[in-house]
Amino acid sequence: MATEAQAINVIRGLAMDAPLAAKSGHQGTAMALAPLAHALFVNVMNYDSQAPDWRNRDRFILSCGHASILQYSMLYLTGYGLSLDDLKSFRQLGSATPGHPEAGHTAGVEVTTGPLGQGFANAVGMAISERYQRSLYGQDVIDHNIFVIASDGDLSEGISHEAASLAGHLQLGKLVCIYDDNKITIDGGTDLSYSEDAAQRFESYGWEVIKLGKASEDVAKLTEALQAARATSKPTMLIMESEVGFPSPNLTGNPKAHGLAFDADEVAATKEVMGLANEPFYVPDDVLSMYRAAGSRGSEVRQAWEASVDQSTFAHAAQVADAAKELAIEFDAAKPLATRKASQACLTELAGTVPTVIGGAADLTGNTGLKISDIAQSEADGAGRQIYFGIREHAQGAALVGAAQHGGVLPVSGTFLVFADYMRPSIRLAAMSGSQCVFVFTHDSVGVGEDGPTHQPIEQVMSLRSIPGLQVIRPADANETVSAWRQALSYAGPTALILSRQDLPILPGTHQDDMAGAYAVNDVESPDVILLATGSEVSLCAEAADKLRAQGKSARVVSMPNWLLFDQQSEEYQSRLLGGAPVLSVEAGVTLGWDKYADACVGIDRFGASGPAAEVMVELGLSVDNIATKAGELIK
Repeated sequence: MATEAQAINVIRGLAMDAPLAAKSGHQGTAMALAPLAHALFVNVMNYDSQAPDWRNRDRFILSCGHASILQYSMLYLTGYGLSLDDLKSFRQLGSATPGHPEAGHTAGVEVTTGPLGQGFANAVGMAISERYQRSLYGQDVIDHNIFVIASDGDLSEGISHEAASLAGHLQLGKLVCIYDDNKITIDGGTDLSYSEDAAQRFESYGWEVIKLGKASEDVAKLTEALQAARATSKPTMLIMESEVGFPSPNLTGNPKAHGLAFDADEVAATKEVMGLANEPFYVPDDVLSMYRAAGSRGSEVRQAWEASVDQSTFAHAAQVADAAKELAIEFDAAKPLATRKASQACLTELAGTVPTVIGGAADLTGNTGLKISDIAQSEADGAGRQIYFGIREHAQGAALVGAAQHGGVLPVSGTFLVFADYMRPSIRLAAMSGSQCVFVFTHDSVGVGEDGPTHQPIEQVMSLRSIPGLQVIRPADANETVSAWRQALSYAGPTALILSRQDLPILPGTHQDDMAGAYAVNDVESPDVILLATGSEVSLCAEAADKLRAQGKSARVVSMPNWLLFDQQSEEYQSRLLGGAPVLSVEAGVTLGWDKYADACVGIDRFGASGPAAEVMVELGLSVDNIATKAGELIK
């Protein structure tokens, strides 16, 4: 029978062998954290490796994703489906073991980690989702913990401060973080750049803090502390001082051990210290059997849970799918309406039919139309659907991704479009991991007016469109806003809704169906020119078309709220809509990218200006007269 020490040394052996074979990777942290991983996967976490998607499993996040070989080793050993050959293919093209953990790519990986701090903040979103669903369905149905391992780098990144503050305020008692305080960064010791007292920091946030000191090798003490953390009503931070690269005879505690420092000789010397066979990817049968037994330990609990819980209780996916088909709202066509207000109407309707829609805004609930409920998510009321993220856009974005990856909810958030830049890393990872969540961005142009250039987005829409897999929709009016929400509900990934601050006319010819991403809002069969626009500029183009008509020139007005969807249409549809006449694009933002569709552009390739919105728009060329003039220049 394998001993605990032997089993942990096997993890360390794999943590050295895979990067050595790949000639790439990070051994040191994975080696140091082997006892912690053993304690979590063998003694603490509730999971069943044969059912990686069991709803009531504990979640595990390796926020320091550079130590991915640690997670892959545990997934292989405990029976998640990875093979020894997968470990041998570490970091190779097409392998199941990429350089950093990727959700949806490898069974058992909950979120995509690597950019430091993101996994930690994702865990906060997961804890919010868990508590909401525990309150919604009952503790007998949903009751689990979120465990996250964070490094010095994770806690150095600014996002960790925002996320930790939010978690402490909400008192997310199911969140357990283990801080690997190894005092090592790539440049050298953390004393080069990092000197705060982490314990005091987290205590000030309202976390329970457990100082473990140099207990990184003491599995019993780690297990006891982790079990204690499960029982607290506060989020818990366990601070553990490990030695990177332990027990290497030459590299233990050396900053070089962070990366690929172990050559074949050092691997052999370290294995000799551990009493491990100097054989690549050495996993004795008794060690594998022990870990496989641990991986299946939760099978009976999971099966009992499935037998006792009516699975039809979880109607989230069906409700969202139904809402995507049925959402429809009547608007008074005679009354202009800001698309942010139309979006609020959609969200109100959704909240009434889909109880698993949760979210809120970064201190801009009313401004962005993100009112979901009168009940705030809090320690006192876990059933609160309204999340007050505070002025924490970075954490808000990552929490949305975590909540989506936890499953069972549709998370939404709101802020001004210009602050999408604060959220971009999280949005990028949402797209990479296919997280279904909705990012609502309002105040979408220089139409913000008097607030001036700092608050007037110029490059943000095009920047968001450049993210692969992110569905970006900029509706022209209230009708298209309904369509945008329907598309967000039916899209298997993240959506960014780009909405106006100012009221916009409800145009004849706009639709609440998806309309293939782009469509003609007026009926012109053989136009002299095509005016292609999004958002508030569609109404300007409609007026410009009337002006051109008075001059004896015909213009087709095409609204293109959703580039992604339009690009998926047939070439025949695309050419029928945009072919046969010169195309002028019109959007209150950078013109970069519009040459994909247009022969000429009206846009803004500079920062904005402070002044009344209508005057700013005219000053920057977003006027009916200028559009008509530029269109006339294209007509031969």
